Amino acid sequence: MRTIGKAVRTALCGTALMLMALPGISAAAEKGHEGMSGMQGDHGKMQPGGHDMAKMGDKAFSGKIGPWNGEARIMDMKAHLEASGMKAQGAMPNSHHIAFTLTDAAKKPVTEGKGTVTVTGPDKKEAKSEFMAMQGHFGADVNLPKPGKYTFKAEIESGGRKGSATFSYTLK
Repeated sequence: MRTIGKAVRTALCGTALMLMALPGISAAAEKGHEGMSGMQGDHGKMQPGGHDMAKMGDKAFSGKIGPWNGEARIMDMKAHLEASGMKAQGAMPNSHHIAFTLTDAAKKPVTEGKGTVTVTGPDKKEAKSEFMAMQGHFGADVNLPKPGKYTFKAEIESGGRKGSATFSYTLK
């Protein structure tokens, strides 16, 4: 049963990411890569001003995560869809996306690996989600159902190295 839950969560995360990318895809179809902001130069690398999920949302953490420097951002998925001109269809089991970007000592992005994030809500209930490597960051969909202070404990493993960080985020 846990495998089915993980598969559903993965499918929902992928669907949400595809829906968020639609405005960029239609712009690319009309203008080509050169006409899109953020798509100059190397194809596939996001430049400043591009549609990079790892740079969206509220910064919730910045600092050391084991051997890496990292930043975590939390994005309200429903608000992002609506800002993109789309409406969320049906019930979304997870309200927010957390994106962790990591860099090594040479400031090279860390894009391979695995990890988990445990979220403790204002009601002291815990929920654990797995990170997936996606679009240059580690991402997980989490549920922040009501305003209050949430505590995040992130654990990431990459290249035989491990790191963790604990931080808080207040949802208004």
